[in-house]
Amino acid sequence: MQLPFFSSTVSLLVSLGLHVSALSLTPTGATVMVGDLPYFIPAMPYTTTPAQGLGQLQNINVLSPVTVVTVAAGNASIESLRSILGEFAKDDVWNTAFLKGVLVQYTGTGYGPKNFPATTSLSGSNESSIIVSIGCNGSSTIPNGPYFLSSIGALYQPYRLYSDFAGAFTQPLVSGPNDTFAALPAALPGIESPAIAVPSRLYYTKTASKPLAGVRTGIKDIYDVAGVKTSNGNRAWYGFYRPATANSVPVQRLIDAGAVLVGKMKTSQFANGEMPTADWVDYHSPFNPRGDGYQDPSSSSSGPGAGAATYPWLDLTLGSDTGGSIRGPSQVQGLFGNRPTHGLVELTGVMPLAPELDTAGFLCRDPTIWKAAGIALYPNLTLYTTYPRTIQTLGFPTTPTTEASRFALSFLSKLQSFLHAQPPTALNLTTAWASSKPASAPPSIPTLLNLTYAILISKQQTRLVRDPFFAAYATVHDNRKPYIDPSPLIRWTFGDTFPPSTLQEAQTNKTIFMDWFNTQILKPHNQTCSESLLLYTSTANASSSYRDLYKGPPSVPVGFSTGRISVFAEVPDVVVPVGEAGYESKVTGHREVLPVTVDLMAAKGCDGM
Repeated sequence: MQLPFFSSTVSLLVSLGLHVSALSLTPTGATVMVGDLPYFIPAMPYTTTPAQGLGQLQNINVLSPVTVVTVAAGNASIESLRSILGEFAKDDVWNTAFLKGVLVQYTGTGYGPKNFPATTSLSGSNESSIIVSIGCNGSSTIPNGPYFLSSIGALYQPYRLYSDFAGAFTQPLVSGPNDTFAALPAALPGIESPAIAVPSRLYYTKTASKPLAGVRTGIKDIYDVAGVKTSNGNRAWYGFYRPATANSVPVQRLIDAGAVLVGKMKTSQFANGEMPTADWVDYHSPFNPRGDGYQDPSSSSSGPGAGAATYPWLDLTLGSDTGGSIRGPSQVQGLFGNRPTHGLVELTGVMPLAPELDTAGFLCRDPTIWKAAGIALYPNLTLYTTYPRTIQTLGFPTTPTTEASRFALSFLSKLQSFLHAQPPTALNLTTAWASSKPASAPPSIPTLLNLTYAILISKQQTRLVRDPFFAAYATVHDNRKPYIDPSPLIRWTFGDTFPPSTLQEAQTNKTIFMDWFNTQILKPHNQTCSESLLLYTSTANASSSYRDLYKGPPSVPVGFSTGRISVFAEVPDVVVPVGEAGYESKVTGHREVLPVTVDLMAAKGCDGM
């Protein structure tokens, strides 16, 4: 495999009469095809192995695909080697083309030269592999997996390139030194399909201190990632500010736990809710893979939702939830998702919408990874193995009249059985408020909270984001303003029509509801953490929401709904996929299926149940 090295470029420049000494050429890596699959090879090697004995694998100006395998010194045989390589075949980055050479290292006692044949067939084909023993120093073994070997013994860890055909990412990343990152300098052919580079999972081993080792993670583009720019979904912001110099606190926690960052992912602008047809102006809304593929992906964690739902090679995504921005994408794309207890993790280095409401959480297909990520992200999270035996429901179906309601009720029945709980109790929030509300509070919850969310997000984001951005931008651009999408713009304008005192009023109203809800509805419990669980579902009818539907201009998010309970009460709210229900697609003309999900709420601080 001949790769383009810089010597040929320099020779060309000399032949053209250019002064090479005046140029600064920095290698950024190479894109190659191996076994019909595209790979990116970084410019810097992972390590170097002694050149002796590499023999036929070494060729000048050629990088050879090889596989590093670790075997126990007392069990070094062709059979054990084939068994290990059989497990490697489950990895999506490794393929049999990397069996051109096999570099064997040994663990355990009794190390010495092994009697492997110099060449043998290991892939079940007629192709022979060159086997080389490279020794071992038990504490410093080279990670197993695919590599490219240079003529001087340098080993490069390749990344497999995948196409972002769902449009979920804003920027693919590769890791650099000291927990920094850089934009991936590679691409794939295709229309609006940037390449995402992923390393082999074979390189990583999960440990107690690295529970997310090798977990490929996408980051919503409101979180700072050291070395790259943050866009917040706005082209002007991305062009104006320099790359982040430090990782945001949530991102750093994931890196410390071993997560592998593969890219930053699309957010609706400044994390405000947007519809895909007309609201997304600066960037295009990602594609929801469910149903006919033309359903609204929801927002604002649109990229994390679409990516987690679409790509089997992506394990985990980090989103944010202020008013439903994790739960909405999780619900419509059939993912596990969580809005945590407010304040469970510090949000330094994260763009704010309203600090009183902002939270960081995950969207994920695998609940095991979801749990491990939560333990890594949220410090001092207490895990419980004793659970509430009381279930409340809110607006939940009572009879299986639809396919979706049958799945929801089936889940409720199984949960009741698992908890050994009494029959669920239907919560009437209106009645509960009327009978136990604070004496000075308004007669209804909607009256108390009608403007609360809209005031908090508009007042806080204009103060913390818009005003400093506009001022700095105007200074550089002759008092010009940057372009802002319709949705955040209309919300900011709404906030400007109210006096500053309304912010304090909104904060007070939120606190009134939070204190009432957390003492009257979801009460704490000294053994089970939460006295009860509260269930609701927003997908009981498997309703379609097409991305090509024009619904008029965006509106201000006033009012109160079930999804706002956890927002104001600061309690955990998790989405669980429970099934799929059919609908007739106007796109395909066929019956397609959409996810059915159930949300569970618990008392404040009970995220570890």
